[in-house]
Amino acid sequence: MKYIAIDLGLKRIGLAYSAHKDLVTPLKAVERKNRDQAARDVKKVLKEWEVDAVVVGIPLGGSSEDEMRRRVAHFMNLVAFEGEVFYQDESNSSIEAESMMRGEIKYIRDGRIDSISAMIILQRYLRQKL
Repeated sequence: MKYIAIDLGLKRIGLAYSAHKDLVTPLKAVERKNRDQAARDVKKVLKEWEVDAVVVGIPLGGSSEDEMRRRVAHFMNLVAFEGEVFYQDESNSSIEAESMMRGEIKYIRDGRIDSISAMIILQRYLRQKL
């Protein structure tokens, strides 16, 4: 099964891909100018990688979980993805991603952190699921 994880942000959307549970690859993040453009760009990536399922990071168990589920559902409606959509707890994934990037000489907000966060989300999901 082919998966793409989404770390949905207001400025960037981090993406990561896996076709095998032991290997998750961060992809180029989508810059978000508006939700329609972002949905089109994400849809293009999902088609290009021929994914079967999407794993979306949300803060599970927190006070914002319901609101985030609504936002994610709305965004995925715009994407018009016909495969399965799963939710995975994203707690501290950005902090973990930033700590992985600390060794980078050029620490720039170019979407790498967002996609590494998506990679962490997908790794968590695959460890639990498979």
